[in-house]
Amino acid sequence: MKRILTATTLLGTATLALAHPGHGAETLADGLAHPFGPDHLLAMVAVGLWSAAALPGARRWLGPLTFLAAMSVGALLGVAGVVLPGVEAGIALSVVMFGAMLVLGTRLSSRAGLGLIACAALLHGLAHGAELPAGASFAAYAAGFLATTSALHLAGLGLGQALRQAKAVVWQLLGGGLGLAGLLMLVRI
Repeated sequence: MKRILTATTLLGTATLALAHPGHGAETLADGLAHPFGPDHLLAMVAVGLWSAAALPGARRWLGPLTFLAAMSVGALLGVAGVVLPGVEAGIALSVVMFGAMLVLGTRLSSRAGLGLIACAALLHGLAHGAELPAGASFAAYAAGFLATTSALHLAGLGLGQALRQAKAVVWQLLGGGLGLAGLLMLVRI
């Protein structure tokens, strides 16, 4: 655990990658398109997958709702100028973390899983808010990325529901692939 905390701290001090700036971040259409970047896309679908696999019945919506709420707070903080070092590394690590959550499934408590989802969503939101140019419409951009994020969560929930009866190896392969994708993103930062 000490090694994981040390590695996470070191990664958190990494310089900001240019994965987010440089694309449109001003309009509803920009917001709708943004979550289709690989880091956000994988994380959003993974939240739905984990929620379908680990949360019972109507509680499955808690994963996506937690993500949307925490991402909104993060975006508002980003617009307000709050800056954390290593946000891009944190986003890549969130993809790795979501992979681990899929492997763990119900062995991870729902409270811990929702807490991890909230932390990851806060980082995603900070990236969204920080990239908004001065004078741009936050409301339009936020409405776009929240709508697309919701759709991606819904896709993950649907896929997760379809896979609920799948053998554990399927979830382990999904989680392992997601974790590997996150590590590759981290290396590219």
